[in-house]
Amino acid sequence: MKPHDGLYIDGAWRPAAGQDLIEVVNPADEQVIGHVPAGTALDVDSAVRAARAALPIWAATPPAERSARLIALRDVLVARREEIAETVTAELGAPLAFSQTVHAGVPIAVAGSYAELAATHGFEERVGNSTVHHEPVGVVGAITPWNYPLHQIVAKVAPALAAGCTVVLKPAENTPLTAQLFAEAVHEAGLPAGVFNLVTGLGQVAGQALAEHPDVDLVSFTGSTAVGRHIGAVAGGAVKRVALELGGKSANVILPSADLAKAVGVGVANVMSNSGQTCSAWTRMLVHTSQYDEAVELAAAAAAKYGDRIGPVVSARQLDRVRGYIERGVAEGARLVAGGAQPPREKGYFVSPTVFADVTPQMTIAQEEIFGPVLTVLRYEDEEDALRIANGTVYGLAGAVWAGDEAEAVAFARRMDTGQVDINGGRFNPLAPFGGYKQSGVGRELGAHGLAEYLQTKSLQF
Repeated sequence: MKPHDGLYIDGAWRPAAGQDLIEVVNPADEQVIGHVPAGTALDVDSAVRAARAALPIWAATPPAERSARLIALRDVLVARREEIAETVTAELGAPLAFSQTVHAGVPIAVAGSYAELAATHGFEERVGNSTVHHEPVGVVGAITPWNYPLHQIVAKVAPALAAGCTVVLKPAENTPLTAQLFAEAVHEAGLPAGVFNLVTGLGQVAGQALAEHPDVDLVSFTGSTAVGRHIGAVAGGAVKRVALELGGKSANVILPSADLAKAVGVGVANVMSNSGQTCSAWTRMLVHTSQYDEAVELAAAAAAKYGDRIGPVVSARQLDRVRGYIERGVAEGARLVAGGAQPPREKGYFVSPTVFADVTPQMTIAQEEIFGPVLTVLRYEDEEDALRIANGTVYGLAGAVWAGDEAEAVAFARRMDTGQVDINGGRFNPLAPFGGYKQSGVGRELGAHGLAEYLQTKSLQF
């Protein structure tokens, strides 16, 4: 798509207050593919004012009509699916097939799920002698990351619109073209002016202004725990609500009774997917000591097969970050069995699929989120040891458990301090709540639980 040179505010593309621009770079070849405005606090204020003005009418719109607009939005996304995939591939670097299936396909499914929920959710209920109303929170400031650029937008905007809220979106500066395409889709779907607004810009400028704006009622943020902690503090000072989906360091626990080859193969695929740039990736593989050497061999062979099949990481900065972690893993005594810090290509921000063995739970690569195609394989002695290692980080976003008996896997998963656990390779469910324990966040996304984040409760007593 052709980049817009303006911001989408109050139903139209309009010039930004300043002249600064953000370069959009294709991480596969390091070429500049476009520029977008670097919005300022003045632009954020204009967008919030538009959202505030549109709120009363949109909040009073019957849920069935809101559902119809979301169906129209879903249909536009379906019609523009190929363009979405090509845009994500251009600015994120994901292989086109993955962009078509995941980056375009998953947001379409999520948008459809919220179109249905808007029509079927119980926004009113009777409790004894009271009627309880679930009403929109108000104006939502949505700040989204670059790793799943359209999915993260839809996972915030769709439930907010279904709830009757209005939205100001500040997308990641690495992937703003996908956000502009989404704004075009919103316009084409016929949502009223001001219900959705887009301000592209830098996090420390536009994002900060949005989080601090006194007329924003809820800030929904996905990104690093460090930034989420800051946003939470800002929102807490203003006594406004937040929804935070933050970092992860998820454990993939393979119990001795599991199909080892399948568990390792799916585990490696999970980490390499999206070039490892997934906050819920199972980057810590936990294997019983009796199966450890075999698992390491399987993991190294599986990773080597990926080779050129994965795309680059998103930026030069992210490349340096991931390579720094790999170098630190070697320095701390982990054994490199696949990949490494050396760039596999002369051009582009590529990282070789990397696997570390002989990793101990205290190592940096076992504790901190790397956000690249790097797998750590840890050994455990018994189930209690595995549980201690699995729960032994500040994060608790996702995880996986494998066992020959499903009940055995479920029993272990119930003891994990994490918000979502896949059992024997469980499939993605757009209706299941997603979010973390501990420093992985506050609140949930997807399904009815995600819708509830954008509702507030009022009871009338009779």
